[in-house]
Amino acid sequence: MKYSFRNDYSEGAHPNILKAITDSNSEQLDGYGEDKYSLQAADRIRKELNFPDADIHFVSGGTQSNMLCIGAFLRPYESVIAAQTAHIEVHEAGAIEFTGHKINIYPGENGKITPEQIQYAVDFHYDEHMVVPRLVFISNTTELGTVYKKAELEAISAVCRKNNLLLYIDGARLGAALASEKNDLTLAELAKYADAFYIGGTKNGALIGEAVVIINQELKSYFRYNMKQKGALIAKGRIIGIQFNELFKDNLYYNLAGHANKMAMKLAVGLQAAGYKFLSEPESNQIFPILPDELIEKLYEKFEFYIWSKYDDRNSVARLVCSWATGEDAVDQFLGEL
Repeated sequence: MKYSFRNDYSEGAHPNILKAITDSNSEQLDGYGEDKYSLQAADRIRKELNFPDADIHFVSGGTQSNMLCIGAFLRPYESVIAAQTAHIEVHEAGAIEFTGHKINIYPGENGKITPEQIQYAVDFHYDEHMVVPRLVFISNTTELGTVYKKAELEAISAVCRKNNLLLYIDGARLGAALASEKNDLTLAELAKYADAFYIGGTKNGALIGEAVVIINQELKSYFRYNMKQKGALIAKGRIIGIQFNELFKDNLYYNLAGHANKMAMKLAVGLQAAGYKFLSEPESNQIFPILPDELIEKLYEKFEFYIWSKYDDRNSVARLVCSWATGEDAVDQFLGEL
């Protein structure tokens, strides 16, 4: 059987999570995220954020998180500013457009929107014949596996506050960002810059689920009504709450992400030693080596991974992703085959 480096959600869940779900299975608990485990998980996250007034909501997936938040936060004529590689632009089947909101896309740099591009978007949309840019969408890590540094986030936050824009962060791989050797932000510091974001569990050892965090007081009202209307307020909300309760015990969330990053960095070092370059600097659990098409065909015989894009007539950009469960033996096998 081929080993897969296609994504970080191919495996099920960390054993601690499975045990916690099994151990609580026969308990009769309140529904819709009001059970003791979900409430405890929310408190753990607030403590990690050092923000006791944060609203925490557990939902099933990343696209659902983005759709719920952007749909709830914006008026019908308001739009989203994002990089052209953003998940909401490329990989969500028009979910944001389905909520009635246009996405204003800009090239970005290494998957990151820049303050200058944000300001340009605001200045370009100047009258009632156009949409009103209102929310800036970023991902950390980005779709190219790069990590926002504190100075970058500060600059984006500053231009957002200057122009009365909301800053929303897609955190599908937030664990990988926070555990990156290139990172200089804590989760508590990130919460100071964002109006809302979500903490990804699906891609960091959970069976399913994300934790939506709303910081801005003005965005909190009636959010659970919005969840209910969109089918996100699930009766057995315990399933997600229990998982986050485990993830935020004893640094498990960071340890799982750290392992995924470590395996990806080992791959990156081996690829660099073999003379290959990258589309973007390896910083997290997603890496993007530029490989000859002939080599890719041979590697396909024993491994699965995505082709991100063509690079030139003879080479392509591959995407290799490691997870919380990636074994060092799989990495060694790949490098040996390379």
